[in-house]
Amino acid sequence: MWAGLPKIYNGHMYAIRLHAFGPAENLVYEEVEDPEPGPGQVRVAVRAAGVHLVDTVLRAGDYGGGPIPVPDLPTIPGREVAGVVDAVGPGADPGLVGRRVVTHLGMAPGGYAELAVRDAQAIHEIPHGLGYAEAVAMIGTGRTTMGILDVAEIRADDVALVTAAAGGVGNLLVQAALRAGATVVGLAGGAAKLSRVRALGAHHAVDYTAQGWPDEVRALLGDREVTLALDGVGGDLGRQTLELLGVGGRIVLFGWADARGGPTALTSEDLYARGITAAVAVGPRVLKRPGGLRGLEERALAAAGSGELAPLVRSFPLKDAAAAHTALEHRATTGKVVLVP
Repeated sequence: MWAGLPKIYNGHMYAIRLHAFGPAENLVYEEVEDPEPGPGQVRVAVRAAGVHLVDTVLRAGDYGGGPIPVPDLPTIPGREVAGVVDAVGPGADPGLVGRRVVTHLGMAPGGYAELAVRDAQAIHEIPHGLGYAEAVAMIGTGRTTMGILDVAEIRADDVALVTAAAGGVGNLLVQAALRAGATVVGLAGGAAKLSRVRALGAHHAVDYTAQGWPDEVRALLGDREVTLALDGVGGDLGRQTLELLGVGGRIVLFGWADARGGPTALTSEDLYARGITAAVAVGPRVLKRPGGLRGLEERALAAAGSGELAPLVRSFPLKDAAAAHTALEHRATTGKVVLVP
């Protein structure tokens, strides 16, 4: 469907570039040459670009290894974009021009910009009625959520504890657990985030920055125990979450937002002591599933398009990417952080 094209670019666009690893202030808003679509590619006039926590780690130069390569400098960060196709390369369908699309750029950065290029086969048309920022939230954060839900298999009789419940993934997990009929405990830091978790409908919202928060969870649940923990924070918080699991409980791990704390520590003794199970919902496991990442993206977009899941979004102007990184690093955001050119 024709969506109308944004402004005409005359060989130059504005983008955020990183010339040296370091603090958020190293992100510079400057004019650069337009990217041109190659064979089989499309160019997207960006309306929204996603910001991920890993972007902040790569920017700082602290990335200790993983699936995403450290970029050569200078670089334009960002791997999630939504917008309107404004040009196609040789071999790509010219009928794509004017379409509202969203895509994950894969291993190549370039999202924090007014224009980005991607293989035509990797784009998705945005469902009718879904905004650009919300589409960006679902193409990365949403697909992660779908992978977690496949592993978690939430049941109506579960007591599900969600760490960072006001975050991009966390808020979607709260919504999904509620739809499954589970009792939901959402952990968040500070009054504003707790208010957001309550607004989502969580049965209990607990401030994990408060002393003795695990005892508050136990008191709120009474004679019930946590049967499912969904942990993307790791470190001490992840460990405390693990210790709240009752006999036969499950913990699903999907990263560690606290880079200094590392993944949630557990051993085979933890599993044997209470008969609990632990699973990892990200990484190689996802790539081997039927449909792979693209299948998860399709499901995530469909869930948002139908209203089954409604991503929370915090938007910043593209030129304020440094402020967006700072807010994300200080955990001062709720939902998915998005840059708007």
